[in-house]
Amino acid sequence: MTIEFLLTSIVIVITPGTGVLYTLAAGLTRGGRAGVVAAFGCTLGIVPHMAAAVTGLAALLHTSALAFQIIKYAGVAYLLYMAWNTLRERGALKVEEEARPRTAARVIADGVLVNILNPKLSIFFFAFLPQFVSAGEPAALARMLELSGVFMLLTFVVFAGYGLCAAAVRNQVISRPKVLTWMRRGFGAAFVALGAKLALTER
Repeated sequence: MTIEFLLTSIVIVITPGTGVLYTLAAGLTRGGRAGVVAAFGCTLGIVPHMAAAVTGLAALLHTSALAFQIIKYAGVAYLLYMAWNTLRERGALKVEEEARPRTAARVIADGVLVNILNPKLSIFFFAFLPQFVSAGEPAALARMLELSGVFMLLTFVVFAGYGLCAAAVRNQVISRPKVLTWMRRGFGAAFVALGAKLALTER
């Protein structure tokens, strides 16, 4: 483990994206527990991409235009679905006093899908992880798994922090209907913008 890896990972994790947006939305409208649950879901969504990178399957997305396009547009469609639900006062920005167990499962499922349906993550990890593994590393697989575990831990901690910070101002937000309405519109627009950005993404 190197300082360079930790610093690079932290910068990558704290950069706002779909996962951060989803976690903030959960914390703002459903409280700290939902924010942490959302962070957990988003972290789980990273696992398939890291597994693909470690096993070399990400190379398929890099070389196969069809595979990349299929996953990309599935991700775009899901982000637009999230935007639609947000504007209809459902999904991530549905205000509830308490999160029931079944609802928590839904929060996790949405968080997982937000990250799974982003093919750029597989390609990113395919390019990112090998930079921190020596060419002649005798246990390269174990090393990459170790780095992946650290990255996931950082992701969860940072995302949970986002969710808890959002939850800290939750009462001030939901007690003002106009603020909540504009916040909902803002998150909806952000999901649409991220969808458009993903749609324009090339391999």
